[in-house]
Amino acid sequence: MSTASGDGADAGGDGASSAVTAPAGRRIPPASSMPWVRNLRRFVGTGAGLGSEALMELETKRILLEIFKERQRKSAEAGSIPSFYKKKPEEGSISSRVQRLAKYRFLKKQSELLLNADDLDAMWVCLRENCVIDDATGAEKMNYEDFCHIATVCTEQIGQKCKRFFSPSNFMKFEKDDSGRIAILPFYLYVMRTVSLTQARIDMSELDEDSDGFLQPHEMEAYIRGLIPNLAQLRDMPTQFVQMYCRIAARKFFFFCDPHRRGKACIKKVLLSNCLQELMELHQESEEEVTDTEQAENWFSLTSAQRICDMFLALDKDQNGTLSKQELKEYADGTLTEIFIERVFDEHVRRSKVGGGNSREMDFESFLDFVLALENKDTPEGLTYLFRCLDLNGRGFLTTADIHTLFRYVCKAKLAPMLYSALSFVFLRSLK
Repeated sequence: MSTASGDGADAGGDGASSAVTAPAGRRIPPASSMPWVRNLRRFVGTGAGLGSEALMELETKRILLEIFKERQRKSAEAGSIPSFYKKKPEEGSISSRVQRLAKYRFLKKQSELLLNADDLDAMWVCLRENCVIDDATGAEKMNYEDFCHIATVCTEQIGQKCKRFFSPSNFMKFEKDDSGRIAILPFYLYVMRTVSLTQARIDMSELDEDSDGFLQPHEMEAYIRGLIPNLAQLRDMPTQFVQMYCRIAARKFFFFCDPHRRGKACIKKVLLSNCLQELMELHQESEEEVTDTEQAENWFSLTSAQRICDMFLALDKDQNGTLSKQELKEYADGTLTEIFIERVFDEHVRRSKVGGGNSREMDFESFLDFVLALENKDTPEGLTYLFRCLDLNGRGFLTTADIHTLFRYVCKAKLAPMLYSALSFVFLRSLK
């Protein structure tokens, strides 16, 4: 094509010169010397098949694939060190908006695949209608053939979203009797718990603003605030107490799911913790089903939250929103020793910004951790909190001198001096 054009320019003579008049002393370079022409010729080749857009599309994809493979090869040669840090997109940027939209669509799709309350009721009816009664125990059971039949019936009534619960592996998870049958109640409870945990994970992921799989305190409080209308024992909570309740409830999640005190709790740990199960116990409708003792023992109950709040207000004599060492000594009717209070402030209370950083007072969050540790001494998290207070020199273990020092403060506070000396001697000999 270009050669013909060049020859035509020489052969055309007068026609070409009459159509285009070149300026005097300036010569137009031949087409073969232009870089874009050479690149176009290299891409097109002989020009065969130029009329087919499909062939050009395939050729473009082939060239891009070769470039991609070449980059992959160079990347592999550079080394296989993984990237430990991925910079988060800036707020308001296009990548941030695309990520948020993709996350929203994914979570919406996952939510649509969940069974709702009507679907669960229909599944329970289907299970009861197609099971057999065990003559010995009276329990409702099903064998694998019944299991497959129920799966077919549920799929017809509910849809494909219930099919994943009726896999052979799920059937094998449950305890079987001598006839190879499983009880329908544990299976149904398994389905309900799976649906509940999946819904909780979707709700928490929606509140996870930076999509890192962790919840910050204000995000956890927002999750709990959204649950309050659905929890029977919390529906009548006074509006002015909701914010304080959310702070108290969220703190337990961080006490147990954030052991390093980084200020964020892993969503997976939250879902697997006993805290979420304890919170969901407030779904019980009838107040007669829950005794006063159970309400007091449940950290998330309204009774417990009001007790904690009243306790803090009673200790805060100067009403400045924090507790001094002298004020904390009144906790539990003054049964805590002076050295234990000192160690609590040394290990678990941040320095106040007031007074040049020299004064220390316990804020409400630190007080909640303190109460949680004392009320959960049998848990690893509670023991870790208390052990740091007892480890006077921060060595990771207790010596005889540490135990004697702690024992001395207990005896001085509770016993007469003469009795303390005798007990101290006997106690030290027992440690040797």
